Parts: sequence; structure tokens; C-alpha cells
Amino acid sequence: MFGQWGTQDGLGNGIGSTVTDEGSGVVLRVAGEADLDTAADLFRGYLDFYEVDVKDADSPRQFLAERIARGESLVLLADAPGVAGTVGFAQVYQAFSSLTLGTAWILNDLYVAPAGRRTGAGRALLREVLRRARAAGVAGVQLETAYDNHVAQGLYESEGFVREEFHVYFHDLG
Repeated sequence: MFGQWGTQDGLGNGIGSTVTDEGSGVVLRVAGEADLDTAADLFRGYLDFYEVDVKDADSPRQFLAERIARGESLVLLADAPGVAGTVGFAQVYQAFSSLTLGTAWILNDLYVAPAGRRTGAGRALLREVLRRARAAGVAGVQLETAYDNHVAQGLYESEGFVREEFHVYFHDLG
């Protein structure tokens, strides 16, 4: 569960503590209950970006609240210098990899609001996820992005992610 390392990663970086990305000056923190409104606003922006029709406006906040309270995800927030407010978030889930016989992380959500783009916030969030994954002894970090999201693809590839040759399938049960 993320409660073991999402709220306290063994490096003194628990809820409320901050880490500053040296290259960009972006300040990162682990989201806790006090950050739910901020995180939910960014999560709604992420869902809008991917054109997800959210019927209940409060459901993104409820979803994040449950993941954080249960220790099921690690949510990081980013504040960029010179930009008011929190501009980005990342949400990571723990999984297991049969092929590596180890733990893997899934970077399920990474979003930077339009006002925070080109500030280094996305790169800082990505690097912090990778730093925490290494510290936790994780075998690897996996992510997906839309075929036409070339900006994100360029970021991921520049940070060492490699496009795999596997096809991803999904069967909607809803």
C-alpha cells in the first residue's frame, strides 16, 4: 500500500514536506487531506483534457480522498515559481510485475494546468516520481498517454521512458 511509502518515503518526505527541483525551482509536495480541494481542481483539469464527462462535480475530489485516505495512491503536487497557486499533479499506483518478479509503479495521471506549462513542473513531477520509485526499490515505472499527446511523449522519452511494443487493451464493463 502507498501508505507505507506514499506518505513517508524513508527520505523524510512525508505529507506536507516539500522538495525543490534544482533545475526549475518547482516545489513539490505529497498531497494530504488538506490539499484535496487543490488536487481535485487539477484532477478535473486532467479529466477535461482527456474529455472525460464527469456527471457529479464532486466525484473527482471523492475519488482522490478515498485513494489518499486508504493509502492506495501517491499524489504529488507542484508549485512553479512566478505562477500563483499549485499548477500540477501526479498520481501513482502500486502494481506488481510478473515479468520482473517485483513491484512496479503506474504513473496513472500527470497534469499541468495551462498557467503552469513551460515552467518545468511536468518534468519535476516526473523526476520526483522516479526518485521515489528508485528509493522504494521499485522495478520500474509504467505510464500511458494519448497517441496525439506529442508534448508528453517527448517529455517521457527525454527522461528515459521507452515506448514498448505491447498493445494495451481495455474492456469497458460500465
